[in-house]
Amino acid sequence: MDKEKTFTNSEHYENRELSWLKFNGRVLNEARDKEIPLLERLKFIGITSSNLDEFFMVRVASLKDMVHAGYKKKDIAGMTASEQLDAINTATRALVDVQYSTYNRSLLPKLKSRDIVILDAYEDLNKEQEAFADAYFMETVYPVLTPMALDASRPFPLIRNKTLNIGALIKRKGTEKEIEFATVQVPSVLPRIVEIPSEKEGGRTFLLLEQMIERNLSKLFLNYKVVCAYPYRIMRNADLPIDEDEAADLLKEIQKQLKKRQWGEVIRLEVEDKMDEKLLSILKKELHVADVDVFQINGPLDLTFVMKLYGLNGCNDLRYKPYTPQRVLQIEPGGDIFAAIRKGDILMHHPYQTFDPVVEFIRRASIDPDVLAIKQTLYRVSGNSPIIASLAQAAENGKQVTVLVELKARFDEEHNIVWAKKLEQAGCHVIYGLVGLKTHSKIALVVRREEEGIRRYVHLGTGNYNDSTAKLYTDCGIFTCSEAIGEDATAVFNMLSGYSEPLSWNRLVVAPIWLRKKFLKLILREAKHAREGREGRIIAKMNSLCDKDIIAALYEASAAGVQIDLIVRGICCLKVGIPGISENIRVRSIVGNFLEHSRIFYFHNDGQPELFMGSADWMPRNLDRRVEILFPVEDETIRKSVCHILEVELADNTKAHILKKGGEYEKIDRRGKTLVNSQDQFCKEAKVKEPKDKRYQERVFIPAEPVQ
Repeated sequence: MDKEKTFTNSEHYENRELSWLKFNGRVLNEARDKEIPLLERLKFIGITSSNLDEFFMVRVASLKDMVHAGYKKKDIAGMTASEQLDAINTATRALVDVQYSTYNRSLLPKLKSRDIVILDAYEDLNKEQEAFADAYFMETVYPVLTPMALDASRPFPLIRNKTLNIGALIKRKGTEKEIEFATVQVPSVLPRIVEIPSEKEGGRTFLLLEQMIERNLSKLFLNYKVVCAYPYRIMRNADLPIDEDEAADLLKEIQKQLKKRQWGEVIRLEVEDKMDEKLLSILKKELHVADVDVFQINGPLDLTFVMKLYGLNGCNDLRYKPYTPQRVLQIEPGGDIFAAIRKGDILMHHPYQTFDPVVEFIRRASIDPDVLAIKQTLYRVSGNSPIIASLAQAAENGKQVTVLVELKARFDEEHNIVWAKKLEQAGCHVIYGLVGLKTHSKIALVVRREEEGIRRYVHLGTGNYNDSTAKLYTDCGIFTCSEAIGEDATAVFNMLSGYSEPLSWNRLVVAPIWLRKKFLKLILREAKHAREGREGRIIAKMNSLCDKDIIAALYEASAAGVQIDLIVRGICCLKVGIPGISENIRVRSIVGNFLEHSRIFYFHNDGQPELFMGSADWMPRNLDRRVEILFPVEDETIRKSVCHILEVELADNTKAHILKKGGEYEKIDRRGKTLVNSQDQFCKEAKVKEPKDKRYQERVFIPAEPVQ
């Protein structure tokens, strides 16, 4: 048997894009779960739509670019770009059918049973509601609208990416003149969903803005008869082609490319089903859309509007009780955070524990007279980031502040340009990373002058420095003043700001040069131990797994007898249950109220376990095209806590989906079992009040039993 050929056979790999669609299907399954509160289910419908939009704008767009370029190379699953597009089209249509079936047949009736009504059509309004809607249209909507017609003197207008529009066929009254095309953009500056008087006392009734505009369209085209009108929406290619080698100023180049997003190729056209054939034909022709890229939708286009309903006042019983992140026990609110770190490394598990200490770390450093320098990487930050404010304050206070702002963070480019300029104006030294690489690592370094000399304090994390998403994403972070890690942190920033490439590292492992080799070495070491009759064990938690070399190494380890548990939220190109190859590999995906985002890696190492956390998934982009950091977990108490995180997630039988041999994911049969919801469990554990609670001191990692 040719071992190399067996482990790398394309039949043993799942296509990345189809695996992602399965992930979005798992998100949609949360909307179908009757055990989840109603508005939470509605929220997952909106998340599914938002996910799908980005998928088309980036992944499908990229495949279309490959087809246009005549690119014939196959992916790891042996599929050409054209074959992938065909398979994606089929899978997406099935997903959208389930999505709208869930919305129309399950969620709308259940909302109505709770006196929350979303009207399907203007015809469903009573006289009072109709009068209210017409008045709202004339007073609020009409002044904002801009009707646009298509004729010999007026070319087809620019239809912006992701905007909702109404296309119409109109005909001048009293003439036999040919029917013309017109379009109106549904204004995004107004609420998409409008509350109108309810027929039932205490009830809530809503009408979609596009229905209101459709009803009153004749007011926009005086002297014309509106023959028909239907909503439509397009997705454009939003992948930015940036040639960094040729760009004299990366910031200006990205600003220029951002404007081109509105002109990108149309890759999907969504229309209301039963749209008039002539109207549809005009849209396809003018937008250059093939039949295969038209999606006829049985319901409102762009279901992300349901996120507005999620926050309805007075419906607390239809949502989960809000969770308040708990304090980190080792850090006293208002206390000396540097003194706390000097006592020992500190683990933070977000969102179960508050992100406030990270914000306070930078804030305190900005005003501490003994702090000489602050260095930090920023990938995605919140809209009104307190960390940005503190960094600017630090520079104004005369401290040496170096900030790497990643301008190429997709869909946050414009946002990050604003912050970069603000930081530069405050006197910070702003850098934009290395040519050809995104800087995705999460690291902050504070250099402080103390009695014993210069001391370096470091924060390392698995998630972004974003105080908003830190309440929604599960991530881990560590504070340390380890001298070895401090030296490595300095080397990281010297590498990012100049051309200093260290020959070796004390503790950190950095992509793109060293990280791939490190992971392969750790995996194959477990395989070697197993072949020698010793125990081999790997547990890895991440967002995505699609790197062929890593998967081939996992196959080799599995074939050698290594027991492997993978907790992979999203894409997983590995297949389980392949005889002689992946029979010892189990894969689970946890989709819950919080977005699983932390990356944790456990290697048994013949009874001397090594444990790591970091910013990188097992994907080619993370290992080869990004600056990523993997850091060891060395403090024994923290090791137990991190191992406990893995233990609980492997025991989860409520929110976990298990990858089966056929490539599908299934929930665990919970009959007769004690229910374990890992996210709920961590919420409960974070509420422990006493710092010396023995549950934190006596946790011993016991690997979960293999899932059958």
